Amino acid sequence: MVVSNPKPRMNSEFDYVIVGAGSAGCVLAARLSEDPSVKVCLIEAGGPDKSVLIHAPAAVVAMVPSKMNNWAYETVPQPGLSGRCGYQPRGKTLGGSSSINAMLYVRGNRWDYDHWASLGNPGWAYDDVLPLFKRSEHNEQFSNAFHGQGGPLNVTYQNHKSPINDLFLAAAALNGLPLNPDYNAGEQHGSFMYQVTHKNGERCSAAKAYLTPHLTRPNLKVLINAVSAKVLLDGRRAKGVAYLQDNESKEVHATREIIISAGAFGSPQLLQLSGIGAAGELQALGIEVVQDLPGVGKNLQDHIDYVQSWRVPTDTESFGLSLRGGAKVTRAMLQWRNKRTGMMTSTYTSTGAFAKSTPDQPVPDLQLVFVIALVDDHARKLHLGHGISCHVDVLRPHSRGEVRLRSADPHDAPLIDPRFLSDERDMALLLKGGQLQQRIIESKPFDAVRGKMLYPIVLADSKAMEADIRNRADTQYHPVGTCQMGPKSDAMAVVDAQLRVRGISGLRVADASIMPTLIGGNTNAPSIMIGEKAADLIRAAH
Repeated sequence: MVVSNPKPRMNSEFDYVIVGAGSAGCVLAARLSEDPSVKVCLIEAGGPDKSVLIHAPAAVVAMVPSKMNNWAYETVPQPGLSGRCGYQPRGKTLGGSSSINAMLYVRGNRWDYDHWASLGNPGWAYDDVLPLFKRSEHNEQFSNAFHGQGGPLNVTYQNHKSPINDLFLAAAALNGLPLNPDYNAGEQHGSFMYQVTHKNGERCSAAKAYLTPHLTRPNLKVLINAVSAKVLLDGRRAKGVAYLQDNESKEVHATREIIISAGAFGSPQLLQLSGIGAAGELQALGIEVVQDLPGVGKNLQDHIDYVQSWRVPTDTESFGLSLRGGAKVTRAMLQWRNKRTGMMTSTYTSTGAFAKSTPDQPVPDLQLVFVIALVDDHARKLHLGHGISCHVDVLRPHSRGEVRLRSADPHDAPLIDPRFLSDERDMALLLKGGQLQQRIIESKPFDAVRGKMLYPIVLADSKAMEADIRNRADTQYHPVGTCQMGPKSDAMAVVDAQLRVRGISGLRVADASIMPTLIGGNTNAPSIMIGEKAADLIRAAH
């Protein structure tokens, strides 16, 4: 890209500069600017979060398959997925992916965080991070040792519930998944209504929870439509960020620290653009190597997701493309506009379950998400009529991928290679999950509404299901691990347990990319927790 003004223009100097206004970045901006004596700058590549598509929960179906508030990345061809390119929606607006996701509030399992600590990351065990989850949360349903009240992030049940969701809970119970209302407490196994980040019928994104209430703080500056180009370094100390905005090259400087919170794709991309990464890869693109860190961009993990769908009658309480459905949605839009109630407050994904593939598993290794709509290719393929769908995910995949630079141009999307199903253990587990979810939907409670499968599979035909998985499975939108946290003994660790980038002072990474291993559940709540943790670490250091 040729900029009209090649000479950088420097903005004011700040104490802290945060790159990325996603789930962790919004938390950091809010928490660090609580101290009126410090100046904080938050840089976001996307625009403001004012769209009704963000705030009306059901409008998620318009953003995920499109480029509205969405980077809409694609992966490189995936051999494990019959050579297909996978799809990777990521939020491009204030709030990041918390502004375009399905709003499910899931923390993962105690085992996950204790595992992080066992890998040489002190301070990250479950008992260490539980207070951070509680501090962030205002839970409308649960008030106990596992939940918080008074925090900025509102957690509740959806105020619209289709009767079909009761069928899922009944069918899950028949298949060994008893009702477990609070899967974020001591026991994760079982079926439940999902807790969601909603408030008064609207999405409660990280921006809405943490950033919006504090935009008037005089010590907080938010830059939007600003694409970060590189971290500016003085020797081995981070001193600022160069970014592109309005076809101009600009800079902002930090006297204390720079925190990269650009996500599992954006954070390694910015490090690599700054000369921090695997030396050979950077040199091949003509980027001067400042710090040879071979782990940058490696260790990519994501939840591989398999969806099965069935048609249901148009008079069923579901979303669909029909005259009846269109009239219902029109009424629902008016109801949401006037009262913030009704179907438009639905995230489509009201119920789900955590399951064990075998009884001897110490913790659940499969997650199910039940949807009151036909789901096909991230809603990029639409079908006439109404339906129901079920997703199943492998919670702790063995496959590992990477994120590399496509070029030295910060506007170019990175090369994303999750290497889905490259480890055959993931396929074996996903097959078990697919069979479980099909048994659930084909159970007696659904007999009155269940029609034909969108992609018919005979339950006993595992070879046909494996082929269907390779032809249609894809991400559940939970990439992590590309700037993994670890001890000095781990050659692939990018940050330490304090989230400091190895070999560079004044620079941290705080987002889902620091996870050494993928947690057993959705990643938005843990990313917010990471933001809370990073804020504590930074304040303690200064």
